Amino acid sequence: MTTLSSSQASTSAVPLATEICGQGFPILCLHGHPGNRASMAVFTQHLSQRFQTIAPDLRGYGGSPAPQHFQMSDHLLDLEALLDRLAISRALVLGWSLGGILAMELALRRPERVTGLILIATAARPWSTHPRVDWQDEVYTGLAAVLNWLHPGWQWNIDTFGKRSLFRYLIQQHTPVAYQYIAAAAMPAYLQTSKAASRALNTAIRQGYNRLAALEQIQCPTLMLIGEADRHIAAASSLETAQHLRACQVHCYPNVAHLFPWEIPTQVLADIEAWLQQHPQVIAG
Repeated sequence: MTTLSSSQASTSAVPLATEICGQGFPILCLHGHPGNRASMAVFTQHLSQRFQTIAPDLRGYGGSPAPQHFQMSDHLLDLEALLDRLAISRALVLGWSLGGILAMELALRRPERVTGLILIATAARPWSTHPRVDWQDEVYTGLAAVLNWLHPGWQWNIDTFGKRSLFRYLIQQHTPVAYQYIAAAAMPAYLQTSKAASRALNTAIRQGYNRLAALEQIQCPTLMLIGEADRHIAAASSLETAQHLRACQVHCYPNVAHLFPWEIPTQVLADIEAWLQQHPQVIAG
């Protein structure tokens, strides 16, 4: 079993660029790859009305620095240092994709600090069903991305290039709203992701990351949200993870993919709110 632990990990944390909004019980919001704190706005803008949301740029992403080489386990070092700096002893952790993996790792490493987990499009033994990318995919994706950046949510671009691009594996519902999220958050995040961050993630994937056996140690309530058509982290791998968690509620949404919070934000936020009402202990001070 491969974990995020490594004897070659850094011995010191790096300061993370962080957006803090609202007041109340803290919710640590962790983005995916490529990503940054702005990509979590779909959650933080809503949750910060009642809670304090803490959305950092992980090491090597967005505005956070990165050494030339680091290990995935260094992200945990940084997150613990961030909580210490903010004097936060306990928090609910929400993680999307890579952020969900780090959320589970943080719950395993420091269970006394994690009151609950909201896991989005993630898995403890992730695998992909993404098909091979050819030159046409690359061309259509470049055209769709540039035009969408210039004119977010333009229906002509969506129909002409977007549906033929690699976006078709990230979303299923090609709506202007989804493309507006892509323009506002996905494009900047992609451009601000360092080579060191990509290298650290790819190394962990090649080593066969698998934490299923450890999940029984996680005692806190968990909400697992899944896109049925997710090709980047296959829905089956997310369901497998949910089955290994002791107290896990699952929602698997049809006709959406890896970026489903941008496809069906209203439904996702409603299900999060319902889960919070059912588990008030995860937001108790």
